[in-house]
Amino acid sequence: MSWVSGLAAAVPDDRMADPTPCDGFDVRTLLAHLVTTVRRPAAVAAGTDPLAAPLISEDVLGAPAPAYVAEAAALRAAWSGPDGDALLDRLARLPFGEVPGRVALTVYLNEALVHGWDLAVATGQDPEADPDLATAAPAAAQVHLSAAVRGGPVPFAAVVEPAPDAGPTERLANWSGHRR
Repeated sequence: MSWVSGLAAAVPDDRMADPTPCDGFDVRTLLAHLVTTVRRPAAVAAGTDPLAAPLISEDVLGAPAPAYVAEAAALRAAWSGPDGDALLDRLARLPFGEVPGRVALTVYLNEALVHGWDLAVATGQDPEADPDLATAAPAAAQVHLSAAVRGGPVPFAAVVEPAPDAGPTERLANWSGHRR
């Protein structure tokens, strides 16, 4: 995702140990988790198990920001190639069951937006993604990540009431249980 790639590329090395709104993740581990969020839909495109990718891609901890930028570009290429449309119907295994690739992409887009917001807040960058994208994502998130199904195989905290002036990306992050 271009927005998250821009955020990642702008993180200075001296901010890697800074805390984030994502419990238990500093900037470095959040970026390594974001790498996982592009590796998993890349696995769907490749026809392999997306859940085989660890929660945190420890192999990139030395340079997680450039790793995210490179892997996000490879992901875009995989899904926009000649087989892109067929991939939308390929079944993918997610923590809550098997879904078509198009649904898996929506779930991973949601995750990229939420963790992009976390990264932006942690590093003092603009925490709002493209408003059209961030406005469309909550509808899909509310279907697949309902407020009633939190914890267990759906690793999200309770919904946070958004501030009255929250933008669409922050509202999505709040829906996913994240707060400033």
